[in-house]
Amino acid sequence: MSGWDLKPQGIQHVLKSSAERTSHLEVHAKAYAKNLTSAASNAGTITPEGDSSGSDGQGNPAHGGPVALALKQYAEHAVKDLQFIAARAGKSLQGAATATREYLQGDEKMAAEAQRQALRAPDLDPNTPGVQSK
Repeated sequence: MSGWDLKPQGIQHVLKSSAERTSHLEVHAKAYAKNLTSAASNAGTITPEGDSSGSDGQGNPAHGGPVALALKQYAEHAVKDLQFIAARAGKSLQGAATATREYLQGDEKMAAEAQRQALRAPDLDPNTPGVQSK
């Protein structure tokens, strides 16, 4: 006998709670991307005149600069990581649900087989090979 003792209601509660929390990942990822974009656009740049106010030295807003470039490159990697985390969480939850369902169905199959064996007529022929029923 295995040491497993699954409680379907408890598992369902954990899976539901975990799914609700992981569903918020998308909302947080969008807010994260929005904040990175805002940070990059407001980071300013360094101009040849040494001005770091965020203008191009002619009163026009600056685009780019080393900080904005670094944030853009960071965001490209971070977004992929966040997508991977969300996908991994979804697959893990699905795997746990599937494993639990299969385990419980296996219990039902084993119980049905045990019941079928118990209802079989005993074999009292001493010449039959194998273990004899009593």
